[in-house]
Amino acid sequence: MLPAIRAACEADIAAITVIYAAEVRDFVNTYEYDAPDEAEMRRRMQGIVEAGYPYLVAEVDGQIAGYAYASSFRARIGYRFTVENSVYVAADWQGRGIGSALLGRLIADCESRGFRQMVAVIGETANTGSIRLHERFGFRHIGAFPGIGLKHGRWLDTVFMQRALGPGAGAPA
Repeated sequence: MLPAIRAACEADIAAITVIYAAEVRDFVNTYEYDAPDEAEMRRRMQGIVEAGYPYLVAEVDGQIAGYAYASSFRARIGYRFTVENSVYVAADWQGRGIGSALLGRLIADCESRGFRQMVAVIGETANTGSIRLHERFGFRHIGAFPGIGLKHGRWLDTVFMQRALGPGAGAPA
C-alpha cells in the first residue's frame, strides 16, 4: 500500500518522537545521544516550518510510518538556496517504499520553494539503504569524512551526497 504523504502537524509529534527515539537509541543515523522529548521535537518542527522548509509525514491506514524534512544546510546567507534533507522510516515500515515516497515529495516541495541544491548527510558508510535511496533520486557522492563522529563506542564516517534541485546552479538565482 502506498503511503499518503502530507505536511506534518501537531497531532503527528508523538509518532515522530517515537520514530526518532529509536534512531537515537539503536542506530547511528543521527549522532545525537539522548532522544528528545515531544516538547523538543515540537519546537524543532515549528522552527523548520517557520523558516519556510517542508516537514512531511508518510501515513498508512492512520499510522505514521515515517517522516522527512528539509532544513538549512548552513546558516550563512550564501547557502540560502541549499537544503539538507532528513528522512526517517519506522523500523516496521522499512523496505516498503516509504523512504522513496517521502524523499520524492520532499525534493518536489523544495524545488517549488526555489531551493537549488539538496545535500544528504548520511551517518556512516555502512548505511547502504540510505545511500541507495539517495542514489535512486540522482544524488551524487561528494565524499566522506572518516571518523568524524563517535557513537555507541565507535568512530563513524559521515557520507555527503548532493543533487541539484530545479535548474540547480545552472541558472541565475
